Amino acid sequence: MIKKYRNLNKIIFIFFWVVLLKANKANAQKEYDVVRNNWIEFSDAPNAMYHYFAQQAYALLNKRGAAIKDIRSLQGWQNRQQHIRKSLADLAGSFPRKTILNAKTVRTINKRGYRIEHIVYESQPGFFVTSSLYIPNGQPKKKMPAIIYCSGHASEGYRSAVYQHVILNLVKKGFIVFAFDPVGQGERLEYFNAAAGKSTVGGPVDEHSYAGAQAIIAGGSQAWYMIWDGIRAVDYLLGRKEVDEQRIGITGRSGGGTQSAYIAAFDERIKAAAPECYITNFTRIFQSIGPQDAEQNLGDAVFHGIDHADLLLVRAPRPTLMITTTRDMFSIEGARETAKEVSGIYRAYNKNDNFNMVEDDALHASTQKNREAMYAFFQKHLNNPGNANDEKTDTLTTQELQVTETGQVAISLKSETVFSLNRKHGDQLEQQLKGSRNSHNLHLVNAVQSARKLSGYEPPRQMNEPVFTGRFQRDGYTIEKYFLQGEGNYIMPYLLLKPDKPGHKALLYLHPSGKQTDAGEGGDMEWFVKKGFTVLAPDLIGVGEMGPGVFEGDSYIKGVSYNVWFASMLVGRSIVGVRAGDVARLARLLQQKENAQEIYALAKKEMTPVLLHAAAFDSAIRNIALIEPYTSYRAIVMNRFYNPAFIHSTVPGALTAYDLPDLAASLAPRKLLIAHATDGAGNESEPEETAEDFAIIKTAYQHKNVGGQLRIIPGKPTGNYADLYWEWIK
Repeated sequence: MIKKYRNLNKIIFIFFWVVLLKANKANAQKEYDVVRNNWIEFSDAPNAMYHYFAQQAYALLNKRGAAIKDIRSLQGWQNRQQHIRKSLADLAGSFPRKTILNAKTVRTINKRGYRIEHIVYESQPGFFVTSSLYIPNGQPKKKMPAIIYCSGHASEGYRSAVYQHVILNLVKKGFIVFAFDPVGQGERLEYFNAAAGKSTVGGPVDEHSYAGAQAIIAGGSQAWYMIWDGIRAVDYLLGRKEVDEQRIGITGRSGGGTQSAYIAAFDERIKAAAPECYITNFTRIFQSIGPQDAEQNLGDAVFHGIDHADLLLVRAPRPTLMITTTRDMFSIEGARETAKEVSGIYRAYNKNDNFNMVEDDALHASTQKNREAMYAFFQKHLNNPGNANDEKTDTLTTQELQVTETGQVAISLKSETVFSLNRKHGDQLEQQLKGSRNSHNLHLVNAVQSARKLSGYEPPRQMNEPVFTGRFQRDGYTIEKYFLQGEGNYIMPYLLLKPDKPGHKALLYLHPSGKQTDAGEGGDMEWFVKKGFTVLAPDLIGVGEMGPGVFEGDSYIKGVSYNVWFASMLVGRSIVGVRAGDVARLARLLQQKENAQEIYALAKKEMTPVLLHAAAFDSAIRNIALIEPYTSYRAIVMNRFYNPAFIHSTVPGALTAYDLPDLAASLAPRKLLIAHATDGAGNESEPEETAEDFAIIKTAYQHKNVGGQLRIIPGKPTGNYADLYWEWIK
């Protein structure tokens, strides 16, 4: 019994000790807080990054809306259509030349009243698209209308029971239906794990955004690949003798609504389009669910004045039906506003009956009312009259719907993927950069100018006074707490570590986990303070007290919101560009308020691209240290499994004009330390992989005869950087 009580006392002691440790840790964290819990004005500070990009979107969209309201004539609308066509072409970029589809009918399934031909075609060489052509039995000599069916974000693609019901109803009504798998769905999983029988990166939206981000860095988009698959689907249909080329329609729900809207906007051969549960407008998207996965975001669309309505305006006066639900995650108010806007161009064309919107009281779902409206729409506009009632349909087995032998093109056909095709594109961009680098000085000037433009960098133009919120003393120095207004209507909380006898050297210390990470006693910041440096450690927007916010989005991969990165891209900005501008602002603060005559800056891991951009744009930052950086944007694009934590530190379209080594090279003759670089996955980089990136930087320093100002330390970090830091600052 005594032993039992001793054990109980021991457990109680351990429990209270753990509680005490947690409390001490929480209190230690709190002492570094600048505004959290004490400033009601900034209670929403963690959401500042999303709100800032949203505010920019609203301003751009209001400007677009004002231009639309000024349109008073058919000529005005036709001018708008020309603008949309050019803008969409610019945003998407050039599509590849059309190659032979190499379409093969793998097998045919005969059912009562129709047959299914399972087909594989190549939208690009080696890029296999699994599809099924549903052909009603009947008059073989009479050409029939055909409808392309685009699948939403169902893992099984068009084999989803909901989609099959729609497809088979259309077939019963005498339509040929051509359904194909989007990339990342059905039999086209791009990260398929055969042992697990599923994707290694997640569901369809993750498959789209994980590869889509790489495409965006290389100046492309996930949408580009998916639109092209649809355009080639039209090509296939036009080669079928059963299909009437003048009667082609397209529809799809959710992600299929996205695809059908985009494909119909780009391909004029599609006569009638009925996107379902997607069309709203960007204002309501930013106000509600936020920008969604990569397939839904075409370049800096909002920056160029493109909204959802433009995908429909450009089609006028061809028949279009918006299919909506009142409780959809895609705002019904936005859908109604878009319908009102689009109806104006159809009135101008005197084709009012060619545009309509139907809505039903439901969630993000297919409803009988909406399905019947869609059947009737296609029956009318594709000249195929008949019964528009929604009917019971067959239940097809998994085996009947399987196209390839193994059920995945990755295994059966060793298909190309968005990653592999984009990697080839990345190789081409790299060769272009190599050619440009031969003109060394001119290239670096152009690279920095391009980085300014592509990142959306805005230099600090106004400096507000910092606000002091507290101080505490340590041995030999004090830690002061401030916040300063950033580029927009948000703040930057920061710690200012000031030695008792300050000199004229200051250090900006950037850590991806926030200002408190290395601020403890015995930490890296203290090391610098005890060498006489004034150290400023901020929480940049999206970090520490300023993030990450509640917005995760549908592409939340390993704790990273890809969607907020998409939000920045849509308005022509980047997270890196905004943060770089704020780093330059903080450097100016150190000069003006702390009498800093020599500014050093140190960044770790994924914060290193921010510092590289800031230093390349602002010569006030004279000494730069990059600790555990990834070597280049190329390292992300070329790595099939990269680290999602790096995405917020990348710039959309960067590889079309520059890479991180170019910015590092532009710093010569300033002092530059690069220690323990990693690859695009965050792993220790192999010497041969980094040699090319480092060679660019070494060449620049040698070119200016300042090789001693550059130090590159390979290998894994030891955990103690004192020797490195000492070598850097002396």
